[in-house]
Amino acid sequence: MAANRSKEVQEAQKTIDFDKNTYQVVLDTSMGKIVLDMWPDVAPGHCKNILGLAKIGFYDGITFHRVIQGFVIQGGCPSGTGTGGPGYTIKAEFNDRLHEAGVLSMARTSDPHSAGSQFFICLGRVASLDKQYTAFGKTSDADSLKNVLAIGGVKTDNSDRPLKPVTITKATVVETAK
Repeated sequence: MAANRSKEVQEAQKTIDFDKNTYQVVLDTSMGKIVLDMWPDVAPGHCKNILGLAKIGFYDGITFHRVIQGFVIQGGCPSGTGTGGPGYTIKAEFNDRLHEAGVLSMARTSDPHSAGSQFFICLGRVASLDKQYTAFGKTSDADSLKNVLAIGGVKTDNSDRPLKPVTITKATVVETAK
């Protein structure tokens, strides 16, 4: 079982203030930079979670372990298998945001409240995910979406695993005063 990182994450979250600041998560990947704008108005818990994980370096060195062309790229598993997490889960925050190209959403098991650290970014419009998974951000610019789509086009094996690993070399948080 994964080490429980909740205390570290909670400590890192103490400086997050959605009333005073806007936040982005920047994923420097082996295939380019992905800048993600957070949506705390519809999913504050999920935004705080990914921001806290990024602040403690949780995502540094992790791969996109699942790539399904035309659907999603998925990352955030510390073991790289799709079965790992941060040792805790968070409650679902289903909302009305559409799952379309560039939308950041939280992966989970069949239990709606099982999300932890694994996330996915949509490669196109996927209506079946709406109100079933928590959408909580989106790519901030055309270059970020271009890099997401490039990752979405890599060759994969029959388990949707990229043949050549696509790695998040570093995840950082950008805080901007409102």
